[in-house]
Amino acid sequence: MAPTNRPARLVTALSSLALLVAGLTVSAPASADNVATPGGFTGYGFDQCLAPSQSAMDAWLHHSPFWAAGIYISGASRGCPVQPNLTPTWIRTQLASGWRLLPITLGPQAWCTTRERYLHQKRISPRPARRYARARAQGRAEAAKTVRVARRLGIVRRSTLWYDLEAFNISPTNCRESALSFLHAWTRALHHHGYVSGVYSSAASGIRMLDDARVLRRGTYTMPDRVWIADWNGRRDTSSSYVRGDGWRPHKRVHQYVGGHNETHGGVTINIDRNWLNIGGGSVAGREPAHCGGAASFNFRRYPRRQVGDRGALVRTVQCILSNKGRYSGAIDGVYDAGVGQAVRRYRVSRGLHASTVTSRRTWVALLSQGAHPIVKYGSASRAVRRLQRALNAADSAGLRVTGFFNGPTVDAVRAYQRGRGRAASGVANRYVWRPLLAGRL
Repeated sequence: MAPTNRPARLVTALSSLALLVAGLTVSAPASADNVATPGGFTGYGFDQCLAPSQSAMDAWLHHSPFWAAGIYISGASRGCPVQPNLTPTWIRTQLASGWRLLPITLGPQAWCTTRERYLHQKRISPRPARRYARARAQGRAEAAKTVRVARRLGIVRRSTLWYDLEAFNISPTNCRESALSFLHAWTRALHHHGYVSGVYSSAASGIRMLDDARVLRRGTYTMPDRVWIADWNGRRDTSSSYVRGDGWRPHKRVHQYVGGHNETHGGVTINIDRNWLNIGGGSVAGREPAHCGGAASFNFRRYPRRQVGDRGALVRTVQCILSNKGRYSGAIDGVYDAGVGQAVRRYRVSRGLHASTVTSRRTWVALLSQGAHPIVKYGSASRAVRRLQRALNAADSAGLRVTGFFNGPTVDAVRAYQRGRGRAASGVANRYVWRPLLAGRL
């Protein structure tokens, strides 16, 4: 990805690991428990020449907006063929942490490439004999090699493997047709091995070429399942003027919308391209379960204080949450009686709040946030996100719609809460957000 030969520049030193060339036999076994990647996701991703160290990935996990990372696993034309950090353990660790990985191959480039560095390397054969048989053979060979590397690294079937075809002149017939034949064979071979086919290319060349073939010569070539569009227009979406609106829709596009630049998160600087993903069904939280048999709702824009003598929906919420936590055994009837007050008092004391029968704002914050507290950020979709949204509504009157999807307004609300507590406003709900929420801090 342009520029593919730049080194990744880290402020922190890379871990001193034994050098391993991607594609060589590695010592650690690949995990059969790894998830297919990238799965369903809508949100930010980055790519870089060199797979970052584990310490760098951890820093960006906790402090950056990114949930997806492009990594170069195969291909003789890569700018960083030696990948010291890229091991089965590295892959397994990132997937277990929630990263979506985009494994990339940069092998033979188009015969009429516009990049001088590729003119001195093996390129896609432009010979038209037997319907570009040589180009197809090259595509099959690159797919087979990539699958071998992916399997050794623990990148499992149903994952998307991406071919990086850098910018080239699509006008010469033999160059264009050989590139299409190569990618056709790449896709068919990946399907044979149980993987999903992806192609990265410049919007104005490779992607435009594929889209024209898809529409104007339907059925001539097997199209990739997903496209990664390099169009540095600065727009955080998956659209491009070079691709028709119906192509690879819905949820089959990645857009590289900003080219090489430095970003620093958690004290670690990496030179990256920025991407926006809408892929695999997108980020979906799933249906919220019924609470207390449907007797109570947990989702409100505001959570005002409640006390003995009050009635209504918010009282049922208090009763239901305390019942779920084993701290209340009475009826879910919306009546804040002495029994509810005593249950609230016991809960407050357990969370380090002063003894009182009142469900104050601090009590609401602790009640609504309690539970598992994983790192969540833009693109996350889960029950934890729902709890976060409720807790922020209680803590800061954020007015969030409780959806379970970590969207832009949720990012803004997290940033406001972080600023209010003197923290860097990253918009990432990490331990420095969850801990004060769980303690009921405003």
